[in-house]
Amino acid sequence: MLYTKRIKLSKYVRQKSMSPKISNHDFPAPKLITTSAELREVLLKLNQEEFVTIDTEFIREHHYWPQLCLLQLAGEHDVILIDALSIQLDLSLMKDFLKNPEITKVFHAAGQDLEIFYKLFGFLPATLFDTQIAAMVAGFGEQIGYDNLVMSLLGVSISKKYRFSDWAVRPLSLEQIGYAAADVTYLRLVYKKLKEILIKERRIDWIQTEMEQLSRPEKFLADPAKMWEKIRIKTRDRKVLTVLQALAGWREQEAQRQDVPRQKVIKDDSLVEVAQMQPQTVEKLEKIRGIPKDLAFGSTGKAIIEVIATAISLPSELQVKLPERKDQPKSMVNLFSLLKVLLAHRCEEFRVAPRLVATTEDLEQLVNYGEKANTPVLQGWRKTVFGEEALALCQGKLALTANQKHVEVVKAEF
Repeated sequence: MLYTKRIKLSKYVRQKSMSPKISNHDFPAPKLITTSAELREVLLKLNQEEFVTIDTEFIREHHYWPQLCLLQLAGEHDVILIDALSIQLDLSLMKDFLKNPEITKVFHAAGQDLEIFYKLFGFLPATLFDTQIAAMVAGFGEQIGYDNLVMSLLGVSISKKYRFSDWAVRPLSLEQIGYAAADVTYLRLVYKKLKEILIKERRIDWIQTEMEQLSRPEKFLADPAKMWEKIRIKTRDRKVLTVLQALAGWREQEAQRQDVPRQKVIKDDSLVEVAQMQPQTVEKLEKIRGIPKDLAFGSTGKAIIEVIATAISLPSELQVKLPERKDQPKSMVNLFSLLKVLLAHRCEEFRVAPRLVATTEDLEQLVNYGEKANTPVLQGWRKTVFGEEALALCQGKLALTANQKHVEVVKAEF
């Protein structure tokens, strides 16, 4: 069924009287697509677009993989809501559209959306544009939300009332349809505004660099061997960490296999306890805090014991390797602090989010290795914004001074 109905977007958006008016009638009525025939028809139109805005509604609370429920797309003359749960619809029909490099696919905070596409199709959409990243480049702060960005650029307040509604329930309510449509209609205007700003500020190449990074498939592939690094544990015991690495990797694979959240398999705290205690039998496993009896004496408990046995039998050269702990001299600690001040100063000057320019790891690389540092800060636009002056500061060629409430960068004089 091709469902078309005028939705009163005024229920989901509120306009400030002082802002330029954006009429509800500027947007086409949303169409709910439930069959493959309808999808083929709308894709013929969308394939003629210069850019298409995209969003998804999904549920994940009880799953490892996000479960796509609704896919929203907006072109110049069409607002399409694709019912991903319809048994009469084949989403693989989207592949050619998503692969088309001539059409820019516009998202806001694209991470989970792209994870869904990669899981469904085995590839990422071509020619991406993420308005959240673009907003960071354009000076709208770090990781600004869609509703706040719409308010900042368009003067429109979007209601988030239906953000956490159950998108798996059918039929969708008119309120859900209106909410879902607003997520892609105003995104078209946001995209145009941001692009104008980036062109004016000569930063289009900056965002293109960031989109190349976003388009790397490995960003959306969880490496089981590295999952232990996200677990907080206060030890540098290599044997304990090796067991934790093995357990975390096993848990990740098990969560994927069962399609359940990793914490549903076994919680982090319990995993740490098991890694430290290293029980050899299910009876000893059951005595560890947070391990229920049915888990310990079931197939999961048996698998945990086997993982532990394998990990503790590894020779030293195959155990987790830790970087040497070096006590930084006070001068190096002070240099790190100065780099943080310089980063804040340069980002304020360029009106770009500091988090996008350099991370703590980047600053540590500069402190430890200078011009030989392996960091994106010394490449491309980041080098212009921060890297060049950061190196000069590390080499003693620049100094920071405070002028009342302002920081100034001056050439060092000897």
